[in-house]
Amino acid sequence: MTIKFHISNDILLSYSAGTLDEASSLLVATHLALCPQCRARNSSADALGGYWLDSLEATAVLPTMMASVLSQVRSDTTSPEPREPSRSFSNAIIPDPLRSYLGGDLSDLHWKRLAPRVQQISIDTLDKRSQARLLRFQSGLKVPSHGHNGRELTLILTGSLCDRDTVLYRGDIAETDERTEHQPFAGPGEDCVCLAVTDAPLRFKSMFARLLQPLFGI
Repeated sequence: MTIKFHISNDILLSYSAGTLDEASSLLVATHLALCPQCRARNSSADALGGYWLDSLEATAVLPTMMASVLSQVRSDTTSPEPREPSRSFSNAIIPDPLRSYLGGDLSDLHWKRLAPRVQQISIDTLDKRSQARLLRFQSGLKVPSHGHNGRELTLILTGSLCDRDTVLYRGDIAETDERTEHQPFAGPGEDCVCLAVTDAPLRFKSMFARLLQPLFGI
């Protein structure tokens, strides 16, 4: 497996700093499980962050601040408890940590029909700044033409996704924003399964797709 499309520097730095939302962090962590190159980049980002912290001058704080910080840490519930996989996943299609959120590998999942030839699984996160969902497109299916009101990150897990002259395979990431208008489609062969994270609704061009948008929540 050769991954050609990686996490952008700004998202990776936000992930390393702990400022990225939960859904996007889940996508980044899942990509890191598949991509040695980005794991090395992430280690460098962690080291850089540590250097910056070490270089900061000490600042006097109120005596009550330590107790306040510890109290917030103990009550912090932003990271949900991962569900324990039901069996060994040494050859899993879906890597951790995504598998822990879903509760199993690809063959264990219960899909919900989103549209003809499209299925999804909404992924619960406590942080609601972005929405994560697992999508499965039948081979050859075209997504309705659309633009974006915010950022969308897409990580391919199986099959392929074609977008203009770009073809993404397992481990590849597509990053789009308000400047993007496109109509990607699932490549030939096996179905395309991908993890998609959005922080705003899409802008569909078709009136029919816009009418259905409240039903499927994208």
